[in-house]
Amino acid sequence: MAFQNGMLPLVSRTFALTIPQLPSELQPVVINAYLLCRMADTIEDEPTISAEDNHNIGLAFLDVVQGKTPIQPFADNTFQRLSEATPDAERKLFLHFPKILHITGKFNQPQQDAVFRCIKIMLAGMAQYHAIARADGLPSLVSLQHYCYCAAGVVGEMLTDLFLEYEPAIACDRHTLYAQSRSFGQGLQLTNILKDLWEDHNRGICWLPKDVLARHGVDRSSLSRDQNDPVLAAVINELIDLAHASLLDGLDYALSFTGPKLRGIRRFCLWTIGLALLTLRNIRSSPGFSSASEIKTSHTAVAGLITLECMLGGNDALVRRLFSSFPAAPAASAVAKRRNHGG
Repeated sequence: MAFQNGMLPLVSRTFALTIPQLPSELQPVVINAYLLCRMADTIEDEPTISAEDNHNIGLAFLDVVQGKTPIQPFADNTFQRLSEATPDAERKLFLHFPKILHITGKFNQPQQDAVFRCIKIMLAGMAQYHAIARADGLPSLVSLQHYCYCAAGVVGEMLTDLFLEYEPAIACDRHTLYAQSRSFGQGLQLTNILKDLWEDHNRGICWLPKDVLARHGVDRSSLSRDQNDPVLAAVINELIDLAHASLLDGLDYALSFTGPKLRGIRRFCLWTIGLALLTLRNIRSSPGFSSASEIKTSHTAVAGLITLECMLGGNDALVRRLFSSFPAAPAASAVAKRRNHGG
């Protein structure tokens, strides 16, 4: 377990802060699942791998995770395929893939099933949408929301399965928790898409839906870092509203976890949502940003969020007020659009 605990802060500043808030019984499986998801994401993000090879490597990754094929040959081959564009920490995950899967094998069967289901859906979605995003951009808001489900909404479902396995008596039905957890994950993913807009653009990838761009008179091929472009700012603000609305649905998910045994789960969710909302606020304030580093949340803001959550976290009404105010309340039309499109 020490290996994956050491790897987590190298690949995610956010989850290195939030996962340790979970009950100690849940931390190992959630960290392990995150590392596996990050490996799937690394395969998707590698710029030197073609869309077809990306799909094939993803299928091979799934076979290895499920124990159908040997680990070491895949780990060695994939490690060699990753270029210097991939961060060293993410390449290291493949170097130590056998160690990660050895830990996976220690979890009980319901936990392993939840992780495997998540990885399977995630890889299928990435294969479906990655080539489209590279070639011409996602066609519609519906496709963007489905991609966000495959990339992160399914992670919310996995967390729900793990949380219910930990405490079956959670006072909410699985169907409701699943729906809320999907919004939780999709809101996080859309926030990441907005944050990484220009890094993805540099790699020839655009996740912004063409129907939204067209409605604002923007052509994907003409996207540029024009800090004074009010039209692009309008596109970004519309998607901020959608992300905020999803995260507020995710807030219902967080507030479903009550009582001392579930306090850590509640805190994990609230901190994760709060950090995403702070990012959205930074984007809202600087729509002409040109890199993710320009909208990075400060240590002071993170500390303030944690302090407020520790003070207010047990009061649902005050938490709702706080989280609703972060990037400015989403327009009612944004909530309606998200629901009409099945988000």
